[in-house]
Amino acid sequence: MEHTDLLIDWSRAQFALTALYHWLFVPLTLGLTFIVAIMETIYVKTGDEQWKTITKYWMGLLAINFAIGLATGIIMEFEFGTNWSNYSWIVGDIFGAPLAIEGLMAFFMESTFFAVMFFGWNKVSKKMHLLSTWLVAIGSNLSALWILLANGWMQHPVGMNFNPDTARNEMENFWKVLFNPNGVSKFLHTVSSGYVLASLFVIGISAWYLLKKRDIEFAKKSIIVASTFGLISSIYLITTGDESAHQVALNQPMKLASMEGLYEGENRAGIVAIGLLDGSKEIGDKKEPFLAKFEIPNALSLLGYHKLDAFVPGIDDLVNGNKEHNIISIYQKMQMGKIALKALSEYKKYKEANDTIHMQKALKIFEAHEKYMGYGYLKKPTDAVPNIELSFYSFHTMVGLGFWFLLLFIFTLYFSIRGKIEDKKYIQYLALFTIPLGYVAQETGWITAEVGRQPWAIQDMLPVGMATSNIATTSVVITFWLFATLFTGLLIAEVKIMLKQIKIGFEGY
Repeated sequence: MEHTDLLIDWSRAQFALTALYHWLFVPLTLGLTFIVAIMETIYVKTGDEQWKTITKYWMGLLAINFAIGLATGIIMEFEFGTNWSNYSWIVGDIFGAPLAIEGLMAFFMESTFFAVMFFGWNKVSKKMHLLSTWLVAIGSNLSALWILLANGWMQHPVGMNFNPDTARNEMENFWKVLFNPNGVSKFLHTVSSGYVLASLFVIGISAWYLLKKRDIEFAKKSIIVASTFGLISSIYLITTGDESAHQVALNQPMKLASMEGLYEGENRAGIVAIGLLDGSKEIGDKKEPFLAKFEIPNALSLLGYHKLDAFVPGIDDLVNGNKEHNIISIYQKMQMGKIALKALSEYKKYKEANDTIHMQKALKIFEAHEKYMGYGYLKKPTDAVPNIELSFYSFHTMVGLGFWFLLLFIFTLYFSIRGKIEDKKYIQYLALFTIPLGYVAQETGWITAEVGRQPWAIQDMLPVGMATSNIATTSVVITFWLFATLFTGLLIAEVKIMLKQIKIGFEGY
């Protein structure tokens, strides 16, 4: 069965649907586990029963989110086998290892101690319960570590070797995979964004109590903890974002160019802080890419390469090549990729015929062009360019909201320390309505990361079109709508249960 464009599109849509829904739940868990652990630590240190009530309240909301997030995560992992079996076959030796460790170690620890944390208040000692809470926080973040390392490897594949006999990539160096700079920066940036979201969640709900003039002391103490945690996390988020952008510049220059709408490369390239793209702009023409923009001079060169005068290649340079900067065109890469694929096919043919001499010649040709094998599957050079508008607007939405969150944390912490947060109605309203913006930032961040690396399932190695399973398109369409219905139902259920618990308030604990 051929991989039709329709099958590829529906397979991508189904995985995107699952990932976007799953990521509505995960970041809140990542951050809220640590906030709850901090609150319980204060309770154990002070013996103040108010802090115990506060801890149990937020722990209740955490439990609701944890349970529903788990369901979407399990479905997403199964999709690798159902919809992306070719991908799983080609790189399962590398990609499967982090996911296996996540299930055997991190998730086991997380789920085991979650039971103690949630049900063990009067069954274990204070210190044992506190330890369980911290282990849940550590376990949930370790789960994220292994999953994000796997994703980081897809963005920058290292530590493996392609076996021409099996047509599979096999792990050669586990430590290179583990310490892949792209995976490490992705993990640090992603989990810190979860800490920011959880802080916004706690501050926003606490602000609602202040607006309703309910549970005021509980809400004010919650805001103090969340504002402090959120401010520290925001500063760290910006730092990790800088390193993440640096890794993108080094390993995924097309993604960086798309994120910034940069068509023609330049030295001392600036960052477009605010811009409106011209949708009629095409690769290679001389039209200005922006209808309007405000640019920060030199900032992109500094962000991407940590040098003010660094050359940042644009989309035109990467597609058509740039001899001055030793950039090979996509067309040249496609030609070398086709040579690699042809040599691989001949190698297998000669091996079956037991023709050792020609087999070795074909192998040498393949190895000389193996680096560009993935490009051999592309139909035209522009296939290597992601959706520029979606990449640009997603990236800038994420960054803009990130700086707004930082300001909000500063204001809420400042007024909380001054004892005036209860009187600042406009801050309370802003905090409440910023909760959904936190989720917008999360989703646009993932859109930037995943859309920006298209058309690659594995960067420069395996296009998405070659990673799908040989299944009927109808099956994917049916399951897409089933999952859409299921996930929407789960989301509605979570919101309803959470709203019910929020209306009950702290006194219910």
